[in-house]
Amino acid sequence: MIKLLIVDDHIVVRSGLNMLLNGKNNIEVVGEAADGDEAIHQAQKLQPHVILMDLSMPHGKGGLAATTEIKQKLPKTAVLVLTMHDDDEYLFNAIHAGASGYILKSTPHEELVAAIQSVATGNAYLNPMATKRLMSEYMGNIKNGSNSRTFESLSQREKEVLEWVAKGYSNKEIAENLIISVKTVETHKSNIMEKLSFKTRPELVKYAMKKGLLNFD
Repeated sequence: MIKLLIVDDHIVVRSGLNMLLNGKNNIEVVGEAADGDEAIHQAQKLQPHVILMDLSMPHGKGGLAATTEIKQKLPKTAVLVLTMHDDDEYLFNAIHAGASGYILKSTPHEELVAAIQSVATGNAYLNPMATKRLMSEYMGNIKNGSNSRTFESLSQREKEVLEWVAKGYSNKEIAENLIISVKTVETHKSNIMEKLSFKTRPELVKYAMKKGLLNFD
């Protein structure tokens, strides 16, 4: 059986999905959560194979932040985003956060089941439109001379500095928060710009958004 955890802030949605999925198509709903914090707790407690994750949850931690933390703590657990947001930014951020799939709440029941079964076996699942968008993004990165490995070329400290810079903090504020010198911050910023082939701050902000670094949860 595929152990499934359902995460959504609306109890009606959770109940409906539970009734729709539990005990059918080799799926067992082992738990529910109303926000990201509860999702993280339940995931560690129940060890589900798949987590059906909503993104927009106004109370507690959001779906993107929860996905990132769950994948860090439970890398073998697949997260399938189930959302109302048919939007490139949400799609890209969910994939960057570690989600194995992205599917809309308007999707037919049969496709939802297929998506759960797919990610449970270690595969990714995207509807054709989402696949097209990701391919367009990938081809655009190639055309611009960048690829997914570029981000991995940054050191952990450089990634931290990039996040603070993108959020609008000054060199002095970044230095104080990371407990390093202003000169060191400037050096990191210079290295980041060189590695990513950027010349302006807006370019860094846009890049950070696509990498899911601007989650303020």
